[in-house]
Amino acid sequence: MSVIEAKKLELVFQTNDGPVHALTDVNLGIGKGDFVSFIGPSGCGKTTLLRCIAGLETPTGGDLTVNGMTPDEARRSRAYGYVFQAAGLYPWRTIAGNVRLPLEIMGYPKAEMSERVARVLDLVELAGFEKKYPWQLSGGMQQRASIARALAFDADILLMDEPFGALDEIVRDHLNEQLLQLWSRTEKTIAFVTHSIPEAVYLSTRIVVMSPRPGRITDVIESPLPKERPLDIRDSKEFLEIAHRVREGLRAGHAYDE
Repeated sequence: MSVIEAKKLELVFQTNDGPVHALTDVNLGIGKGDFVSFIGPSGCGKTTLLRCIAGLETPTGGDLTVNGMTPDEARRSRAYGYVFQAAGLYPWRTIAGNVRLPLEIMGYPKAEMSERVARVLDLVELAGFEKKYPWQLSGGMQQRASIARALAFDADILLMDEPFGALDEIVRDHLNEQLLQLWSRTEKTIAFVTHSIPEAVYLSTRIVVMSPRPGRITDVIESPLPKERPLDIRDSKEFLEIAHRVREGLRAGHAYDE
């Protein structure tokens, strides 16, 4: 059974200029422990689909389940952690305080909060930075703190909306490596939105290629790459072949739209 399953999913926004078809006929299943990346041009509905999974947008047609529940039920049951494009840390809270915030809202006991905060900061290699404030950390470290916050209540699903898009290439490479290691250690199900073909190919067990609006899936690529992936795997024949297929899928989607 899929952890996340969409069948004939549709989303139409009503605007003053008429209806906007954001998603159409989206069919997808994401299994437990999968790392699935969504890639497509700006405005193709990648983030909208992620927000539907998170219960932050309501589809206007089709079916969508998360852990066998509606997205709204899954949101209320804390089934997922969500990492946004910007770290979104409160500047007046320490790093530990930011990571602890969802646990405070959920009413965890103090001792358990402290244990969970220490554990997830160690997971993202921020142990020792508990008392620092966001402005004292680099952009990459802030995003790692944001990931730690999403992991703090140990949801099985991690939804990530272009978390590394604003970072330079060297930092992004390092965080890609760290994310793969974290995924391997935690075995969480990850849905990841990106504009980067190399990032999608490097990280994913499956790559979902989407077309320009109305957003639809044009290809789902199963990755043959091993779970252990050093950065230099990006120079391999297999990696380059997958990247070529993703690129061709994106071009085909544009041609279809025109």
